[in-house]
Amino acid sequence: MQSDDTTAAVLRSVGVTKDLIATVAPLVGGTFNAVTRVTLIDGSDWVVKIPPPPTDGTLMSYERDLLVNEVEFYTCAGESAAVPRVLHSELDPDAPTGPYVIMSACPGRPWHDIAGAAGDRVLSDDEERRLRNELGRIVARLHSVTGPGGFGYPARALGPLAPTWRQAFTAMTDAVLADADTYRARLPRSTADIRALITAASPVLDDVTRPALVHFDLWQGNLLVDGEPGTCTIGGIIDGERMFWGDPVADFVSLALFANMEEDEDFLAGYGSGSGQPLVFDASVRLRLALYRCYLYLIMLVETVPRRAPQEHLDWTWKEVGPQLESALGDVESALRARD
Repeated sequence: MQSDDTTAAVLRSVGVTKDLIATVAPLVGGTFNAVTRVTLIDGSDWVVKIPPPPTDGTLMSYERDLLVNEVEFYTCAGESAAVPRVLHSELDPDAPTGPYVIMSACPGRPWHDIAGAAGDRVLSDDEERRLRNELGRIVARLHSVTGPGGFGYPARALGPLAPTWRQAFTAMTDAVLADADTYRARLPRSTADIRALITAASPVLDDVTRPALVHFDLWQGNLLVDGEPGTCTIGGIIDGERMFWGDPVADFVSLALFANMEEDEDFLAGYGSGSGQPLVFDASVRLRLALYRCYLYLIMLVETVPRRAPQEHLDWTWKEVGPQLESALGDVESALRARD
């Protein structure tokens, strides 16, 4: 966690001195960056995001220069969805302040805070369904945005953007499996077996020929809901730091985390109306979705080691995510057998 002095130095670098600040409050919920909400005396609401120092042994390979991805996401998504506006940014890790991004604060509360999981249910079933439909339309618009020149992470943490999605996704999965070996992460199968299975399925990735804007972290904690009960809307999509240019199907993993996207009729109806055509879950889409489930669940299992997660969280992750990874690997195997 960054100190208050670090945030103050970032604000001074853009001309915001202490006398211009009304309130400063840390925002919780993330596990990587230090995030602070700053309200100025003129009423402006800002969010300041500062990454941790790039200390060896604390980052996964794809996490280098994540703010580059975040700035790209907000810049490219700005006309398609309610996202923060980038007000100031410094992406050079060697800058005097270090890297940071200052963005406008979006209205609303995280969806998961008001959906009932924490006993603070605000949304009715009908409103949940309406919001899922609205979210489907928004995500379809995001997916209509095409990348500038290739597939992969804009930050180039794993190398330059690739000319094909198969090349980019292979580099992404190779990197997380290498991290698993480096950190000796606990997985349900060996990294060699997982790599071989993903490689065997990788030809299906050639079905993706357009690098779409993919957020890849669209769980309800990153979706803000604004308004009073009965008239709520999606107030903002935040935390775009894990975005990449790739297959839009990849977003369905976090949108239906630990669930089956094919059963989310309200979201899919909105997505179809937003894209102009219904999404068909054919053999290619289902296999690709299984591969992306593997990728996300691998990240969730491996990152607990460099994050130095407490034992309680380690136990939860193994209990909840381990079986999900095994299920996704099994789905890849079943799909490959059906193709033979």
